[in-house]
Amino acid sequence: MPPRDPFRPRGVYRNWRSIATRWMDNDVYGHVNNTVFYSWFDTAVNAYLVDAGVLDLTAGGEIALVVETGCRYARAIAFPETVEAGIRVTHVGTSSVRYEVGLFPAGAQAAAAEGFFVHVLVDRNTRRPTPFPDPWRTALRAIAA
Repeated sequence: MPPRDPFRPRGVYRNWRSIATRWMDNDVYGHVNNTVFYSWFDTAVNAYLVDAGVLDLTAGGEIALVVETGCRYARAIAFPETVEAGIRVTHVGTSSVRYEVGLFPAGAQAAAAEGFFVHVLVDRNTRRPTPFPDPWRTALRAIAA
């Protein structure tokens, strides 16, 4: 098996969110289960979009649906650690965007995990792709790599 690429450093990420682990996140092996890492990706990305004023979770005309995601793990995280999730945008298309996400134990320089997350912007009612409006493009460019 060829060696894997090194994980990205903290400095490449453009927006940060602290996330507290919960007792229930730990699994029978005594660390946070891998499925929780994906929920942290979702939390970091969607919180940024809400904070930027472009995603209205209950009444907006558009919503962003996840169409692809992936994760690589470097070390375990366990309750009661705090996770610092860094995000950046690496590609913006007509209606799709690719984010990269790094998950770092609070204060750590090395990522515990890193991955990617692809959203497609769709009309809330028809669920058909819709082009990013200008405010979305501005928010996405603000955290572009």
